[in-house]
Amino acid sequence: MQGNELGGAARTYFVRSKGRIALTSLHRVHMVYRDVLHDKMGAQEGIDTLRKILRAPPIYPLKFRCFLAFICSSIICVLSFGGSAVDMFISGICASILQYLGLSAANKSSMYANVYEISVSIFVAFVARGLGSLPGHVFCYSAISSAGVVLILPGFTVLISSLELMSKSIFCGSVRIVYAIIYTLFLGFGLTIGSDFYLVLDRRARRQYYHNPLATNLTYTHGQFVFANSTSPQNMVSGVIGTVIHSTHSDNATIALKVVKGCLRDDSWSWWRQPFPWYAIFVLVPLYSTCSSLSNLQSWRSIQLPVMVIFSCAAYAANKATSIWLPGRTDIVSAAGAFVIGLLGNIYSRVVGGTAFTSMVTGVLFLVPSGIAQGGGLNQSYHSSSEQYSVGFSLALRMISLASGVTVGLFVSQVLVYLFGSKKNAAHFAF
Repeated sequence: MQGNELGGAARTYFVRSKGRIALTSLHRVHMVYRDVLHDKMGAQEGIDTLRKILRAPPIYPLKFRCFLAFICSSIICVLSFGGSAVDMFISGICASILQYLGLSAANKSSMYANVYEISVSIFVAFVARGLGSLPGHVFCYSAISSAGVVLILPGFTVLISSLELMSKSIFCGSVRIVYAIIYTLFLGFGLTIGSDFYLVLDRRARRQYYHNPLATNLTYTHGQFVFANSTSPQNMVSGVIGTVIHSTHSDNATIALKVVKGCLRDDSWSWWRQPFPWYAIFVLVPLYSTCSSLSNLQSWRSIQLPVMVIFSCAAYAANKATSIWLPGRTDIVSAAGAFVIGLLGNIYSRVVGGTAFTSMVTGVLFLVPSGIAQGGGLNQSYHSSSEQYSVGFSLALRMISLASGVTVGLFVSQVLVYLFGSKKNAAHFAF
């Protein structure tokens, strides 16, 4: 605030942003902004309306939001991290506990709010490592630990930072993206600490982890990916298909296991220990998009909800198709999904007159776990002691690649849409 004309000192106020996404309230705020801008509502009336929106309680109770967290985490465990039916159930329970602590304990205690993310990641990793150490490979540590903390991944922060960087708001955008990277780094370290803490308490699990014959006798079936125009061995790309693993036990018996996104599977196991079939995505993706929108306080009666679900499914389809053609490229995969969601959001805003930003949020939030899964999830089942602590750094690098891809994808879609029609000089991608 500027000083007065008499030479008073200038004062600066810092307003700390807190709270969670509330899509319906955000849409109402935009409608108030639009009405005031077009003289359909006075300034004082607009202020009073904003106060009512800010003071209004959440549209869904705490128990229902915990149930939505259970559904979202369970589905993403299957879709992105190769989990089975038992894995998705455990990850859903962890996500429900995580959601409850975040909405109750973290909101009531500012001291606990500072350590909320690191504490829940330690808890989830501790439970996942304990279940993953049980004999028989019933539970997959990587799937449970990754899906259990998926709700606290900084997807919204990545979206906001991308939009601000595109709008040349270098200071705000860079601060947010650095925060998202450091936040992800802490999550990776929290998962590592929780896993190691269980190994310290359980001697049998520690011996099994560091001296497991399964981890030392893994024999991957190698193959070659040959391009259609290959004319020499230099044009071939060799890699690990990861289809069959031969493990030799002490009784000289050999078993054949599959590796599905870091989880060990066997065709002879029961259906509840197998990954879901590929065609399950036609049901799980719309269901996840719906529950994710509701979890972010989107009203189920609004026309915005089916729009969000359609946009999110389209972004996932682009993400999945790109990951098949370019596996392991987190930046390009996330850029393809962001391009589709940005294109649809801006067309929806300009042609239909809807709210672009809120319709894009669910789709962009879906890109974060999908992009993280391209690098193998938040954690892996088998790492040496030194490799465990490199997981946090690799996870932060993956977040940088994902944020870069989202930024480029949204920027290209913006350029493509704004090449046609009248110019819009207001904030791009804001609404």
